[in-house]
Amino acid sequence: MKAPTVGFVSLGCAKATVDSERILTQLKAEGYGFSANYEHADLVVVNTCGFIESAVDESLDVISQALGANGRVIVTGCLGVKAGLLKKKFPNLLAITGPQDCDAVMAAVHAEAPPVHEPFYHLLPPGGVKLTPRHYAYLKIAEGCNHKCTFCIIPTMRGRLASRAPSDVLGEAKSLVDAGVRELLVVSQDTSAYGVDQRGRADLATGRALRPHITDLAQTLGELGVWIRLHYVYPYPQVDELVELMASGIILPYLDVPFQHASSRILRLMKRPASGEDNLARVHAWRERCPSLAIRSTFIVGFPGETDIDFQELLHFLRQAQLDRVGCFIYSPVTGARANDLPEPVDSGLAQARFDELMAVQAEISHTRLRQRVGRECMVLIDEVTEAGAVGRSASESPEVDGVIHLPGVTGIQAGDFVKVKISACDTHDLTASLIEV
Repeated sequence: MKAPTVGFVSLGCAKATVDSERILTQLKAEGYGFSANYEHADLVVVNTCGFIESAVDESLDVISQALGANGRVIVTGCLGVKAGLLKKKFPNLLAITGPQDCDAVMAAVHAEAPPVHEPFYHLLPPGGVKLTPRHYAYLKIAEGCNHKCTFCIIPTMRGRLASRAPSDVLGEAKSLVDAGVRELLVVSQDTSAYGVDQRGRADLATGRALRPHITDLAQTLGELGVWIRLHYVYPYPQVDELVELMASGIILPYLDVPFQHASSRILRLMKRPASGEDNLARVHAWRERCPSLAIRSTFIVGFPGETDIDFQELLHFLRQAQLDRVGCFIYSPVTGARANDLPEPVDSGLAQARFDELMAVQAEISHTRLRQRVGRECMVLIDEVTEAGAVGRSASESPEVDGVIHLPGVTGIQAGDFVKVKISACDTHDLTASLIEV
């Protein structure tokens, strides 16, 4: 009997990517094939994103395309919590499940295209099926979030914080390293909060009492001998401990901190954690402890009630903080978010102008920060090699969201190699370097 084939589309953030990888791994174990197009698949699974309206629109477009080309579609992911909307718009969907629900997705797949044999886990590739290149992987350490940010509905979609046991995280991390992964990107909705839902417990499965705490987990992951990069780190006091680990070389000197704004008034309207903290002083303190620290952040402009004074405060923060990488979003109303009810919405044209100005200011900062690295040496993890040369990243660049380091004319190496380079030039976002040694 011919094995059924599944078309799979993964949308959204890194956390959703991990969910997709788990589903794909189970499908692979059960003998399902994968189709590169809708038409040749027995059915299609769409892992959706529902964080902002543009992401919802993209998810709806993909579902519509899959239904039009195939007709047999299962929807999962964050948009799956809006089952009523989906059923009304797409009454012919085979099934709808919520995020991180691999079992429900597999049950729906089984009902429509039964597997041809019991799972053969020994046939899986080491580390399972991955949507990332072989040399790096996302490591999700928790689900859900306890915060009540007014612009966000993630807690509604993914529930409250549920941290994985340290032994589970370390077991997966070791499997990935054994499979050849050279860089682990630690992700969750709030990485700093890892373990707060398990206070007072200790995981003994590793042979020692391991506290479910982000500092302890990072310290232990750092013992695996690969790059450990932290994403979605909220600016709590315990981040100081993580910076100490970075200064000691245990984990990468890289922080992805979603500040979202710099005006304390806007942060309170957003109901952001640590809204009353002096984040500028904290950034300076982190850099004093770890001068090589690279900081990435995201911001929202055009939030309801944002005045010119609030926006200028944000620009002042950027100029003083000199963040290495910055992403920015124009505020977008999300169905179900409490921010929709706030007074004084910002005109869309004004919000766009603020976005353009912020990104122009950050482009100057980025160019200045990169120019300071010209002439320095660093280790680079190679991501790609072509006839024109190689492309990689240092400790200061995360894949897909930051810039890269170009090595023109360099061949004879491969993706996943670590090489030593000397930075020779830069533009606004990327660096150019020459090879020193492999």
